[in-house]
This record gives sequence, structure tokens and C-alpha cells, in this order.
Amino acid sequence: MSVKGLWFRGGRPAELLIAGAHLLDPRSGLDGPGDVLVRDGEIAEIGAPGALTAPEGAETIDGEGLHLFPGFVDPHVHFRTPGQEHKEDLATGTASAAAGGFTAVIAMPNTAPTLDDASILRSLREAAEQQARVPVGFLAAITRGLGGDELTEMAELRDAGALGFTDDGRPVVSAGMLRKALQYQRLCGGVLGLHEEDPSLSNGCVMHEGEVSARLGLAGYPSIGESTIVARDAAIAAFEGGRMHFQHLSAAESVEALAYWKGRGAQVTGEASPHHLTLTHEAVLSLDTRFKMNPPLRAESDRQALIAGLKDGTIDCIATDHAPHAAHEKEVPFEEAPNGVTGLETSFASIYTELVLPGVLPLSLLVEKLTSGAALYDLCTPKLEVGASANLALVDLGAEWVVGEHGYASRSANSCFHGRTFNGVVRLTVAAGTVAHKALAGAEVTA
Repeated sequence: MSVKGLWFRGGRPAELLIAGAHLLDPRSGLDGPGDVLVRDGEIAEIGAPGALTAPEGAETIDGEGLHLFPGFVDPHVHFRTPGQEHKEDLATGTASAAAGGFTAVIAMPNTAPTLDDASILRSLREAAEQQARVPVGFLAAITRGLGGDELTEMAELRDAGALGFTDDGRPVVSAGMLRKALQYQRLCGGVLGLHEEDPSLSNGCVMHEGEVSARLGLAGYPSIGESTIVARDAAIAAFEGGRMHFQHLSAAESVEALAYWKGRGAQVTGEASPHHLTLTHEAVLSLDTRFKMNPPLRAESDRQALIAGLKDGTIDCIATDHAPHAAHEKEVPFEEAPNGVTGLETSFASIYTELVLPGVLPLSLLVEKLTSGAALYDLCTPKLEVGASANLALVDLGAEWVVGEHGYASRSANSCFHGRTFNGVVRLTVAAGTVAHKALAGAEVTA
């Protein structure tokens, strides 16, 4: 089943009434109790609490004490297929997404083989239609094998359904190659998503360069290794008039560079990840490899700059960079462990607990930033609106849970929040009109 550049296995269109939940959608202006009736997978009616009646055959869900949001969209996940299914596959990855309230996700191409050919993309589309619980789209590689030396057939990949292009996991080191990619992108459409890193400054480094790396005696990667490339690439985007999205920003200087070029009309956007918004390099003092990722956790001043960027609109969305690894791959010395953490199941709860409850961010802004990733790749942004496809996340904000206590929907358990107690349990996820996750009393966890 396909939904405008997204594919999933689909299912029976939902017929349900969510009664008395607190409806919150900053785009449609909803912020108060109400009823939502879903008929044949679409939002058929929105009314005052108790005003709507479920038709025969429809399920009624008591939403009192719960919040109903538009479903979240993650523009940056790694599902490890093809070739690394021992870490994650489309079924487990999208089950993890549904458990976190996500109703659409976009997967990266650093697989084995790399998604750099239309035939691979077509096979992934077919697999998604058989396995994916929520709609999933794909970014294809900018360069063949992520090698940085030869452009992929971007037009052919676009025709096959690629939403955009990225060498995520590796930067496009050559400015000349990136300029050619932008020129190609202008012809065939899509967006370039960029992992920003200067390898001459990061090579051999395993964490942020600062007082913590000095104390631990570990090789540190300075924040300018990210921010200088952000500034360079944004300048190229402005010169070429191309569209560019900066992935998992981590440094204060990167936020400054993005704001500078946005102010000059460049078509550039940026994202931040929950771990960079809520943690710092101080966590690495434990030498727990679940805190090893690229870009690394940085200083408190960087974290505060990311939060400020969310508030003032410099940073457009929140993206998890969900990067599963098998247990044996992470159970090695810190220097030897692969980069990456899972994030789909904890994204909302981590930021709600660490930033919304203390009053740092308003809840409405969190919901906005968790849904904004759709527009970056020209997808429909979920809304609580009559006539819209039902993309919904029903959340119990008052419920506490311990991350990993009952396992994960993901195949991997490398969450940097493992063992933490969070508020905010996703009780129901409706994705593209079908029930993808249900954790209500007396119900199965996933539907």
C-alpha cells in the first residue's frame, strides 16, 4: 500500500470514536477536550466532549485524561535493511515507530548494499508493503556506495520513489561534488539531507572535545568540525538555489550558521535529536557505549543553543536518528563501539519529561516539531482536521514508565535512556487510517 512516496502493509481502515480526550494540534488551533470520530480511516467529525456517537461496528475509546495529537513524523531513521537485519528490519523498526506515536518515518540509505540504485529502492518498497506497520519512505544515496566520488542516478531514483538524497553516516567532503549534487537535485527534485562533519577534524575521535574527553583521555571531536561544514554547505545551497536539510545538529555554532543563511534566503532547514536536546558529554563519564553517537553529545552550552533554536524556529523539526545495534556490537570498550542509539520509542517521552514538564518548552511546540519533518520532504503534515487521513497519537501524559523495563518493540536495545523513568505513554497510534499500535487496558500492545 502506498501513500504519496510512502509504503506500508496497510490494513483495515479504522472505525473508532475517541471520546473526551484533550485535543492538541497547533496547526489547526485545537487545544481542549473533544471527541474525534474516525470513519473508514479518515477523520469524519470533531466535536465537543460527548457530542459524537460511534456508528454501529465502530470502537469507542475513552479518552478522558489522555491527550490526542496529530501523529509524529520522523525524517531520519535507520532500519538496517537490506543487509543488517540482525539489528533491525522494516517490521521491527516500524513497530518501534508506532509504539512511539510515529505515523510516518523516512529511512536512510547506509545499508548493505547501499541504497544507491533504483532496483534496490524498488525491492525496499515491495518489502515495506509486506512488512511495515506505519508508512515508510526512503532517501537514496547522493554518491555511489557513499564514497563521495560519483553521483548516483538521482533522476532514476526519484522516479523510483526516493524522497530525497543523503550520504548520512558520511559527509559529502568535496564542495565540488556537493555543488554538482545540488544542480542535479534542482533538475529532478527532492532534498539533500546532509550529515555535516569534517573528517580531518573528526578522524579517530570518539566523543566531543572538551573537559570530559580530557579527563577520560579519549580523542575528542571539536564542534567546529560540524559547524564549519554547515556554514560551507549552506553557502553552496544559497549560491545554487538548491534545497538542503542539515541532519542531527549538535553544536551552538551550527545553529548560528543555519540562522545566518536562513536569514539570507537560503533554502536550508535543520533538525535536532532528543539525545542532543536532553543530554551532554557528561553522560560519557560512565563509558556506557549507549552514549556513543555521531555527532557526539556536546557541552551544556550546545544543548541550550539547540533548545533556543527550536524555540525561535531556526531548527525546523525533531528527528530521532534511530540507529539500532545488536547487543554484542555495543558490549565492547567505548573506543571500539559503533556510533548510534535507538530513539523512536522514547522521543516524545524523553523531551516531554526533560523539557516540557520543567517548563523549558511548551507542549504545543513539542508536538509541532515532532510533526514538522513531513513538510521537509514534501509529505502531508498530519493534522486533527475533518477530511484528513487519520494519523493520530493518543498519549497518557500522566503515566510513568521505565525505559526498557518490558523490553523494546525495536530489535535492538541500545537506548541512551535505558532505565530512565519518563512520563508519557503512547496508548494508541493510528497511521494512515489504520491502527498500528494499541496499549489500552485489556488490549494487545500492537495491533
